[in-house]
Amino acid sequence: MPETSPVELSLVVPLYNEEENLAELRARLGVLLEQYPGEAVLVDDGSRDRTPGWLDDLAAADPRFRVVHLSRNFGHQAALAAGLRHSRGRAVVVMDADLQDPPELVPQLIARWREGFEVVYARRAGREREGVAKRLLAWAYYRLLRRLVGLDLPADTGDFCLMDRQVVDLLNAMPERNRYIRGLRAWVGFRQTAVEFVRPPRHAGTVKYTFRRSLSLAVNGIISLSKAPLRLATYFGFLVSLASFVLALVYLVQRLRGHEAFVKGWASTVIIMLFLGGVQLLTIGIIGEYLSRIYDEVKQRPLYVVRAPDGPRDHGADEV
Repeated sequence: MPETSPVELSLVVPLYNEEENLAELRARLGVLLEQYPGEAVLVDDGSRDRTPGWLDDLAAADPRFRVVHLSRNFGHQAALAAGLRHSRGRAVVVMDADLQDPPELVPQLIARWREGFEVVYARRAGREREGVAKRLLAWAYYRLLRRLVGLDLPADTGDFCLMDRQVVDLLNAMPERNRYIRGLRAWVGFRQTAVEFVRPPRHAGTVKYTFRRSLSLAVNGIISLSKAPLRLATYFGFLVSLASFVLALVYLVQRLRGHEAFVKGWASTVIIMLFLGGVQLLTIGIIGEYLSRIYDEVKQRPLYVVRAPDGPRDHGADEV
């Protein structure tokens, strides 16, 4: 985007059934847009409540708010990709609609961007009203992911960040369908820094990222950024083969010495069979995860479909 663009800031906000947060979201984003010339790109990810109509009314009343309606619920990462594609700002801030990503932190992100950093991510120094188990799992996952992918992937960060237009253009140019935005953000490199904050609880409504969705996102992050699970399957196969070889040697030695090999009965046989079967199923499952992503890529289906005001329209094939 040319430096002469009048749009300095784009706020990209995906929404799914967030009618209870919309009034507060509009007020707090409006304060930001008073400070910085820019826009708010609100992506309706196939909401089933009153969110779509409310967004249309907001866009009609205030041109600073732009609305992108997806034809159905494509998922959080796809909605983020749609928002990035439709953003025009020299700096693009990605944030959630539940206000757990406080808009009041954005000026600090912009200040670091103006210092020369192309990516400024918000690091969670604490989490209000979240259980110990969830905090512990998040802490462990981010550190495991960083070790597996071999990237300088910041721990304790989500999608809440500011990205320079150059970084956004690179993400938009990537053709892959199974996206993990925070991982791709680290992969592109550039100068990156953090702004710490204490993450507040959801303002209103129900949590959209259930444990199942969080687990799916976590698996997608590992599979899309690392080959380590495939190597793990190889290591399992090697260990099982080595164990079988050792058992064969023990059996042969025992027979040569005239002793009965192993304890009589079925327990040892069943245990070995179950172990080998478990390893095989685990290996097949890991390979299947990678094959499913290859399958998604070769089909070349659009990442998302934008619903135009006068009906459905495919935006994925030429945009993503």
